[in-house]
Amino acid sequence: MAFLEEYLFWKLAKFLVGKQEYRILHVSEDQQELWLEKTENKQTQVVRLLQYNLEWSNWIQRDIVLLADNGEKIRRKLAKRELTILNVYFSAYPPVDDYEFRLAKPYLSVNGKVTVDSVLIERSNAMEAFEKLGSRYDLPLRMDFSKEYSEEDIETIKKNTIQIAADRAKAEQSVFQYGKPFFTYVFIAIQIGMFLILEAAGGSTDTSTLIKFGAKFNPLILEGEWWRFFTPVIIHIGLLHLFMNTLALYYLGTMVERLYGNGRFFVIYILAGFSGVLASFISSPNLSAGASGAIFGCFGALLYFGVAKPKLFWRTLGLNTLVVLGINLAFGFTVPGIDNAGHLGGLVGGFAAAGILHLPKKRRIPLQIFFLAGTIVIIFFSLQYGFSDKAARVDERSILVLAEQQVNDEKYQQANDLLTEFGKSEPLSSESLFMLSFTEIKLERLEEAKTNLLKVIEMEPEFHEAYYNLALIFLQENNLDQAIIYAKKAVELNPEKESYKKILEQIADLKDAA
Repeated sequence: MAFLEEYLFWKLAKFLVGKQEYRILHVSEDQQELWLEKTENKQTQVVRLLQYNLEWSNWIQRDIVLLADNGEKIRRKLAKRELTILNVYFSAYPPVDDYEFRLAKPYLSVNGKVTVDSVLIERSNAMEAFEKLGSRYDLPLRMDFSKEYSEEDIETIKKNTIQIAADRAKAEQSVFQYGKPFFTYVFIAIQIGMFLILEAAGGSTDTSTLIKFGAKFNPLILEGEWWRFFTPVIIHIGLLHLFMNTLALYYLGTMVERLYGNGRFFVIYILAGFSGVLASFISSPNLSAGASGAIFGCFGALLYFGVAKPKLFWRTLGLNTLVVLGINLAFGFTVPGIDNAGHLGGLVGGFAAAGILHLPKKRRIPLQIFFLAGTIVIIFFSLQYGFSDKAARVDERSILVLAEQQVNDEKYQQANDLLTEFGKSEPLSSESLFMLSFTEIKLERLEEAKTNLLKVIEMEPEFHEAYYNLALIFLQENNLDQAIIYAKKAVELNPEKESYKKILEQIADLKDAA
């Protein structure tokens, strides 16, 4: 039985690696010390196996203390609150002095966060120790102690153990290397290119330019421009916005594309982007743009991976993913001006898209059909809800922005209809009334324009543009007395305006000539 200890060492190692799915952390050069870990195991996260001929119990004590110190480093690296180490010694004979009290109870580290439970397996107690080990940790260990084991037997089981660990590590690594990033870089290039186009066309922070190139703008979506559920994903407002989203896409997108593959990533990104814009459309009337919803969809896809493969997720991506996601959501809820509804919509959309597609080389047809049907139903009712109460989807600011754009395009009747219709649901501000009066002037509805301008100066007595336009109307009506009154008021409120001075001089000359 000269090889019994070594055989038992590798037999237990093979059982833990093959049946219990522990992973090899470290193998010593002489292959007589083996560290295994399984972080998802609540009872024993780390196992240390040591083949060593023990002579004195003091050595055991020093080794256990050192083991606890190493365990503390592992605990910090694994970000575990507490860590339990099963420490198994394999020795031909027990120490010559009293040693049982060293192993009687688990050793607790100084900070109380690492527990080392030690077991000695030696020739005279091998069967009893294995049975005790099996019952203590609920391990179905089976061993034939009547058989003689050769060096060949040991080499075979050793190679099998290492091969099992290597194959599992390779299989797990292959999950994260299914596809090479392609569409991530395509989307990055598109959004950078679009940013340059926006800057050349009038500026990426200019409202009219953003609307022209497809930002999320509820009034136009309500008019039927459905493509605005997609185009905002490639548009960014300002250089900082572009930089932050490009950086996030570079790290998250490449990770998700490697995990799901090119085609699946494309669908996940597009559906998440759409979902983010849809959620923003329903919850906020503000103009918005950006890839944030699609990027949060990448988080959603990673969360689905966590549901599909929880053990691998928690061992690799889990903690980091949740921490970064939590920080981003907290940032969105606490900092004003951030479209958090779009973030949440993208998160849900990415999770749903991943559920529809599932993981590469895996099929769960009933679950995928469930996700597909659920996604279709949610999108259908969300769109129905969004378009059923159009008044709730817009605010006065967005209506005014659209009206200004229509006026710039000389679409005066459309701007007039837009402002008039909105005014039926709630009172217009002085600014909107002024814009309405301007369209009425262009449409030669001077009496209506005059009435609205008088309302404007009643609401805001220092609105000098309103006095100027009233002066123009009265001048056109040849009512010089009223015209000069309003012209003088406009100059009084804004004496630097040359056009005000000129119209006042013109009216005064006409009045003198009369």
